[in-house]
Amino acid sequence: MSRRILLVEDEPGLVLTLTDRLVAEGYDVESEGDAVRGLARGSTGNFDVILLDVMLPGGSGFDVCRTLRQRGIQTPIMMLTARGQVVDRVVGLKLGADDYLIKPFEMAELLARIEALLRRGSAPVSSPAVGETFRFGEISIDFRRAEVTKSGQPVELSAREFKLLRYFVEHRGAALSRDELLNEVWGYNAMPSTRTVDVHVAWLRQKIEDNPRHPQYIHTVHGLGYKFVV
Repeated sequence: MSRRILLVEDEPGLVLTLTDRLVAEGYDVESEGDAVRGLARGSTGNFDVILLDVMLPGGSGFDVCRTLRQRGIQTPIMMLTARGQVVDRVVGLKLGADDYLIKPFEMAELLARIEALLRRGSAPVSSPAVGETFRFGEISIDFRRAEVTKSGQPVELSAREFKLLRYFVEHRGAALSRDELLNEVWGYNAMPSTRTVDVHVAWLRQKIEDNPRHPQYIHTVHGLGYKFVV
């Protein structure tokens, strides 16, 4: 069965080029040229990957990404944009994007990253180490629904933050290197630096720890990475 990709991009030439190549690689591709239609189509949840431009008619790709996550859509999202500043990449990832590719890019890299997102998306939600739900302290995780609550109140995590938390839970008690987390949670080795892991861990601590400066659950293992302790 072909994997379905939604391409939200307003540049006709790029839409044609990407569609032709992705179809040649065996993907089913549908496209929308503005934020409103892209949001509506993405909200159906009928796609395996969403390729989302930042600069769109009718709204920002950032807003589309944020709204999709707020609606509970967990489809992997890759931002495609000519905006290369670090702050833009951070905003996109923090709003729930899973990856970020700056134009112009090589088609081979795009295909590799799509494959990585699909591998992560098809991975089991939970391993034998955990069931469908897991609790620690005031935190409750529903792996099937991809929902987290703290003291009964919803905790809004990006798709990447949820995957990171899940990996911590599944490997609780183990010292996990930053490289391992990049490989297993991000799914490929092409990240610019392991600082990416540190940034996401900091965001996760802000949301689940009572005192992020002195974390109770996500401990730093100096010189290596992190350990999840419950």
